[in-house]
Amino acid sequence: MPLLCGQPLGIPMTLTRSTSFFGLCVVSLLIQTSSAIAAYQSALNLPNILFILSDDHSVPYLGCYGNPDLKTPNLDKMAAEGAMFQRAYTTAPQCQPSRAGIVSGRSTVDIRMTRFSAPLPRDIITFPEVLRDNGYYTGICGGRSYHLDGAKGRPAITTETFDKYNLQTFSHRVDYVKQGKEADVLNLFQEFLSQVPAGKPFFTWVNFFDPHRGFTATDYEPDPDTITLPTGFPDTKLVRKDLAGHYGEIQRLDESVGLLLDELENRGELDNTVIVFMGDNGAALFRGKGTLFETGLNVPLIVRFPEKVKAGAVYQELISGEDIAPTLLDFAGLNPLPEMTGKTFKPLMEGNDYDGHRYVFAERGPHGSKLPTSTRYFDLSRCIIGERYKLIYRTLWQLPFVPVDFVTQPMWIELQQMSLDGELEEPWNSLYFSPQRPMFDLYDLEKDPHELNNLAGHVEFAKIEEEFKEALQEWMILNQDYLPLPVPPSYKRKP
Repeated sequence: MPLLCGQPLGIPMTLTRSTSFFGLCVVSLLIQTSSAIAAYQSALNLPNILFILSDDHSVPYLGCYGNPDLKTPNLDKMAAEGAMFQRAYTTAPQCQPSRAGIVSGRSTVDIRMTRFSAPLPRDIITFPEVLRDNGYYTGICGGRSYHLDGAKGRPAITTETFDKYNLQTFSHRVDYVKQGKEADVLNLFQEFLSQVPAGKPFFTWVNFFDPHRGFTATDYEPDPDTITLPTGFPDTKLVRKDLAGHYGEIQRLDESVGLLLDELENRGELDNTVIVFMGDNGAALFRGKGTLFETGLNVPLIVRFPEKVKAGAVYQELISGEDIAPTLLDFAGLNPLPEMTGKTFKPLMEGNDYDGHRYVFAERGPHGSKLPTSTRYFDLSRCIIGERYKLIYRTLWQLPFVPVDFVTQPMWIELQQMSLDGELEEPWNSLYFSPQRPMFDLYDLEKDPHELNNLAGHVEFAKIEEEFKEALQEWMILNQDYLPLPVPPSYKRKP
């Protein structure tokens, strides 16, 4: 039954014989009711919603986040006209589970989406479905898959299983779904907009492939010799070349986002549209994608809506990927579903009371569809992030780190050889090539934002470590996590 502002309208869904007088009355009632719905929506002045997702994109890799080597005028302008969040975290450092948390407003563990190639279960309701049930025309498009119908293809049994059990659901969850090449994104966006029924608000989710590897935006790349390497990057010629490739992808992405904004402005819809830009998970850079370090989880998040969002605002509050769903429903005048664990941060942007997160959580599960031959594909871990401190818990701590998406890149191969030859200096050698890792990492993000000094096991931080392990344990229990819990059975709370 359709809902507006969380209230049922009570519209009958079937008719008796249309030739009967009663049938004609029902048809007339339906027509009048439909007109009333359209008039009600118009009176509410429901905003359109555009959700833009970049692929593998960390803070601070935009000009507006303080990176002097990146020229991103369109996203910088969007941030200047809206709100920018410094501490937005995805629910996973991988595309598929992170997106599942975003659209469901729930923990990735709770909704059974920790296996990278899994389709979103049919019983998990997404926020685009709630919007559609409440009068929105909804769609998904882009140069990148939205990732939530599972990875079909190799091997054939996967495709056969998806088809046999009808596991792919998104053609039924929204009104429009289409994927093309990166160069097709604007055309797909225009096609979607041309199909929006008159008088209806729209929601669309646009997915970009940029800045995912491989790096192809050579015309947009800065000079590798002039860029400033972030802390944690060894300074080699190949590392610089690789980072310049990443920057080129981001600068091309910015141009593409500008075309979407121009299209809305040309149609007179720019200021009546809530626009959200976000990274789906962290960049495939050092200690990034596939890890629970900041570069793997902390993503850009920008919201523009002149009617409600204060221009130029910068927020330090903890935001989870789970919060996107309830926030966008809030903009549409709707309540979140009872099972959603995310919190709307719309009140924060409006200058009202905001009950935010004490902690946010993330998980790392299997990656891709390969066999578990290394931590590149199989690295089960969890983390909890607070206002100042962060704890990472690894159940496969005995295994060495292997990066996601760049293990075959020249810069990584060169660093491996330097390590073998004893030529790679510290801390790079220990950070990337230790034969095993700690079970627990504890970081003071205020003093050590690049997570170089592990405080776990230090007596002076024992109380904080205990607090974070207990909070993580509670979250894992509530989400029915299948991993061993971080607090041992013999544990006794210290007074």
